[in-house]
Formats: sequence, structure tokens, C-alpha cells
Amino acid sequence: MIDKKEFLLQSIIRAYIENLEPIGSTQLKSMYDITYSPATIRGYFKKLGEEGYLAQEHISSGRTPTTEALKQYWQMKLGFKLKGINLRALEYFASEIGLCVFIKKVKTDILKDILNVENKYMILEFSSFAISVKYSDALYRFLKDMIGLDLKDITKISKDVGAYEVYEAITQNIQNTDFEIFNYKEFLTLALNYDFNEYTINKFLKGQILDELTEGLYFEELLPSSYIGICNYCKINNEDVKMLVIGELPKDYEYFYEKITTF
Repeated sequence: MIDKKEFLLQSIIRAYIENLEPIGSTQLKSMYDITYSPATIRGYFKKLGEEGYLAQEHISSGRTPTTEALKQYWQMKLGFKLKGINLRALEYFASEIGLCVFIKKVKTDILKDILNVENKYMILEFSSFAISVKYSDALYRFLKDMIGLDLKDITKISKDVGAYEVYEAITQNIQNTDFEIFNYKEFLTLALNYDFNEYTINKFLKGQILDELTEGLYFEELLPSSYIGICNYCKINNEDVKMLVIGELPKDYEYFYEKITTF
């Protein structure tokens, strides 16, 4: 059970997301039929402001949640796994809410064998394709241990341990995988407003950014401080995809995910 202060913080964040305007104590009380008095609510607002979770532009105005408060709120609310996605709903609600969504089909494959060609190069045989990389004893032993693993796991492990030739050969092969962007104008507005360089813009627009991300939430390490990125594996029309949703922190992501997962 959450305490009174945490309850009021979550309530004002919810109210702000729904209204996108400063929220006063009397307004919050009436919106959610809260039993505490406006004076009690104001007292907690003051404490939350001192702790860095609420901001107040003028002494007589309502409060707004800070960037840190919104980040913590979404970390608590968006930790779920996705299953099936309604593509038509996704396209509609991404535009309605003002989100940009990147979707890339996940290529599933298994490493079947590794052929050593005269200690010059190696051929990695997957179920549906093959790649070649330069031979080295250490790399050969490393790759032998990955026979039978899924393409997704091999890609991640190769990057994590610095086997970049393997990582780049695999990602180059799968870059032709089906890729779509929904409501791309939101991303272009973000890129122009925050002076993204050409390299970064291309990583997003070509889908390469999805090859670098794992499931989870992303903040300043990926986007400006007032934005959030949400990466999930899910299914669309029974096909495995990787999806990245990006938008401003105060957007209503709970509403968005509720709508796109309802059939």
C-alpha cells in the first residue's frame, strides 16, 4: 500500500498527463474525490516540491511534475511485457497522441554450423543465410560455443564482448528486414528542435537504432531529457517485431498501450 505522499504524487502526475496544465490542490481533490483537505494536499505539495518532484511557476499557481517525477512514474507504470499489437489502432493513436513508433520485424534464425576455410576466414551457417568473417583461433572457439543459439542472442553477445566484425556482418544482413515508421513527423520535429546530427537521424530513419536497443525504457542516453523511448518485443499479425515508441514525457502512454493491445 502506497503512503499518502506517494498517492498524491501519482495523482497529480495522472492529472497533469490528462490536462497538461498546472494542478492546484482543490482541483486535484475534486478530480479524484480525494478525502484529504486542500490544506493537507498543499502541505504534501510543498514537501514534494522540496524533494524535487513538483514545480511551481508562480506562488499562486498550481503544480506540475518535474522531469524526474515523470521518469520515475513511467518506470513504475511501463514495466510490462507486450503480446499482440493492433496495427490499425497503433497507427491511429500514435497520430492522435503525438508519438512516433518504429517497428522492425525480428529475424529469427539459428546458428547451425561454422566452417573454417583454411584458417583464412569462417563461414557462419544460419538456417536461412550465411555470413563470413576473418579467422582467428579465439573467435572460432567463441563462435563454436554459440552453435544452436538464436540470432538475436548471438547479435547481443557479439556486441557485448566486442566481436564487432560478427555483430556488423549480422546486422548488415538483417538491415533489409521489413521496417516501418508511424507518425514520423513527430521524430523529425524532435530531430530539428534538438539539432540531431545526420548520423543520428539516419540511425532512426533506417531502423538501425532498433538493432542497438534491448527491451526497456530509455531517457537521456537516447533522447533529450524531456523525452522517453520505450522498446518492446511483441507480435503484429502473428509476426515477431521489435517496437520503439518515442515521445515527450507527459504523453499518455498508459492510454496508448491500452488502446493498441485491445482487439
